[in-house]
Amino acid sequence: METGTSQREDHQQQAAARRRKELLEAADRVVLRDGPEASMNAIAAEAGITKPILYRHFGDKGGLYRALAVRHTDALLASLRNALDAPAPDRRGRVAATLETYLVAIEARPQVYRFLMHPADHGQQQEQGFDVGHHSAPLLRRMGDELAKVIADRVELGPGGEEVARIWGHGIVGMMHAAGDWWLRERPCSRERLVHHLTDLLWGRLALVDDRIGAPGF
Repeated sequence: METGTSQREDHQQQAAARRRKELLEAADRVVLRDGPEASMNAIAAEAGITKPILYRHFGDKGGLYRALAVRHTDALLASLRNALDAPAPDRRGRVAATLETYLVAIEARPQVYRFLMHPADHGQQQEQGFDVGHHSAPLLRRMGDELAKVIADRVELGPGGEEVARIWGHGIVGMMHAAGDWWLRERPCSRERLVHHLTDLLWGRLALVDDRIGAPGF
């Protein structure tokens, strides 16, 4: 009896996970179309369900936003890790490739970027249920933490290195976000020029430190 109950519970959990994925994919389609103006009504309609059912799967009005944020942050972090791990002619080339990867990602899906980073731009938070309190800070914090780990693992920073890595990780992510946000809105120069100048800005101390012994190069 216990085995049968366990199998039923597993089946229910798998079905719920599949349904949740389908709803997130429907939400993605609406966000790609509408950006920050994506509404809960539109997402429910795209998924062929009612809003109460949408809320049931994501807990509360902010739950869907948080789930989408995790989904897209996971994808972006995977791309950034691949850029950091890919062969590069030198450390400067790896830094430039990582910056390029971030900018390509936000340029390729600007509506998704604006939805995640500027959910309040159009003043429709109440109808959408995307509380301004769930804006970009948690996403940027996660990216900063991840980059800090990479720096600490790969670069020899000497005494106090863990603190330095955390400062660098969050500082670099903050710079990428601020510069990328400005660039995406105003397009004052080519992406290549932006990458070049941001790499110059980062290059000072990074050019001087050594890689950790036995660690992948940074």
